[in-house]
Amino acid sequence: MSAYLIADVSVSNPQQYEDYKRLSSQAMAEHGAKVLVRGGQTQHLEGREPGRTVLLEFPNVEAAQAFYESETYRAARQAREGAAVMNMFIVQGI
Repeated sequence: MSAYLIADVSVSNPQQYEDYKRLSSQAMAEHGAKVLVRGGQTQHLEGREPGRTVLLEFPNVEAAQAFYESETYRAARQAREGAAVMNMFIVQGI
């Protein structure tokens, strides 16, 4: 069953965040993530204003978790420190 990794990102240092994007892209490729949304224009409807939105599809929850825990993505998270605040979670599809 598919799983989706969803991230809502508030970027405070766009230049430093570019390092995160490079490393996270590498991790996505290594783990077969299908990118469904990455940035893009949003239309706010309710609640708090969203930041940068990312939606990745994985074959299952285990694959999404393996991506998150990978050495490459760990390096990406370290590169992001101080450049953005991330709200990220995995949702199992139906």
